[in-house]
Amino acid sequence: MSGHVIVIAATDDVALNRHIAALTRAAEKLVNVADTPPLCDFYLGGIVTKGHVKVAISTNGKSPTTAKRLRQLLEEILPDELDELVLHLDQYRKQLKGDFEAKVQALNEHTKSLIH
Repeated sequence: MSGHVIVIAATDDVALNRHIAALTRAAEKLVNVADTPPLCDFYLGGIVTKGHVKVAISTNGKSPTTAKRLRQLLEEILPDELDELVLHLDQYRKQLKGDFEAKVQALNEHTKSLIH
């Protein structure tokens, strides 16, 4: 494990996965043991990417199938044009004057029609 920062144990042997987790922790590395949340230091989430928009989904290892289905749903319903909207809003934001809070309020006002 020298030179590695994280380890993923995903064998079909439960005892071997536990052994890998123990060795990884002894080496002060992070481990993810597939389908065994109590042995995980981190979880692998689903990510939906539409240009500059990224949505991360996690069930904290409780239901990878649910995370997968949510990722598939979001990939279908989030339009590809979402990235174009983000780029336009970025240009608009750069033109705004004031502090961060004032810019957020202006952007909220400008985008509230998107959900009505």
